[in-house]
Amino acid sequence: MSDKINHDRRRFFGTAAMILAAAQFALNDSANAQPAGRKSLDTRNFKRGTNTSFASLKQIDAGLLNVGYAETGPADGAPVILLHGWPYDIHSFVDVAPLLASAGYRVIVPSLRGYGTTRFLSDTTIRNGQPSAVAVDTIALMDALKIEKATLAGFDWGARTANIVAALWPERCKAMVSVSGYLIGNPEAERKPLPPKAELQWWYQFYFATERGREGYDKYGHDFSKLIWQLASPKWEFDDATFDRSAKAFDNPDHVAVAIHHYRCRRGLAEGEPKYDDLEKRLAQRPVITVPTITMEGDANGAPHPEPAAYAKMFSGKYSHRTIAGGIGHNLPQEAPQAFAEAVADVTKLDW
Repeated sequence: MSDKINHDRRRFFGTAAMILAAAQFALNDSANAQPAGRKSLDTRNFKRGTNTSFASLKQIDAGLLNVGYAETGPADGAPVILLHGWPYDIHSFVDVAPLLASAGYRVIVPSLRGYGTTRFLSDTTIRNGQPSAVAVDTIALMDALKIEKATLAGFDWGARTANIVAALWPERCKAMVSVSGYLIGNPEAERKPLPPKAELQWWYQFYFATERGREGYDKYGHDFSKLIWQLASPKWEFDDATFDRSAKAFDNPDHVAVAIHHYRCRRGLAEGEPKYDDLEKRLAQRPVITVPTITMEGDANGAPHPEPAAYAKMFSGKYSHRTIAGGIGHNLPQEAPQAFAEAVADVTKLDW
């Protein structure tokens, strides 16, 4: 099902929820009524793009990595892990994080392997970008931070990572918000040719499959990434300062190797590591996700993405879909941070 953002409907259902839950939840203002069990976001002074940095940046050893991450909100709050995509970084959530912190969530925003200040602990570790490895990184980070269970939310690589964790380790995932829906791929299906117009959407992956593409991304990574931003979010008028803040994350010494391996591995052009084979076999079965989930899509997403109807059946738990209007592209958390934060708050509420 698809929920267009409609503020009149939100007020109506919020008021109804307030009546039903009044015995348990004290709501301060009926004009800002929330669904039952949802924590209230402080949006009084919110304006997209106001935040340009995170107040707290940390490092921690987790699994194969020393992970760089931002953290905000109370240490004893319900944990939310926000996962970015390619070619983006933690600044995709620079407005989302304080909104969630204002509602009492403990918000963790890690730089994925190959991004920002995250580094491999060993020079001999394979610079592997396969999706299962990135998901294992997330579990390792949760272990290092002593987080038993968290809500996961992300887009692009981040959404795929959240999908994998929710599918393979549902006991570690309280709930999930996933931009562009179900993104666990089937390796055999991904190797089959598509009609020409569909293949055109994947031009950068064909480029990355060549040595010329690897060299090109290494040499022109800044310009290449900016082009992807423009194509994936054709109506987002981001300025140079916004892009440059994220582009610094691509100076990571492992970025090119991890990114190229990620796309080659997904197309069957590079081998993954044997230690992830069992996980890959399970993912190839396209497991149904059972945790409560809200999927999202921007109405102007220029990146390849499936239609919501194509993946709704892959979620067997409590589930809804939201299409966010207003020229919202691929980087939905940064382009529509309030809508994204509301989805996180809603998916964690006590009663749907």
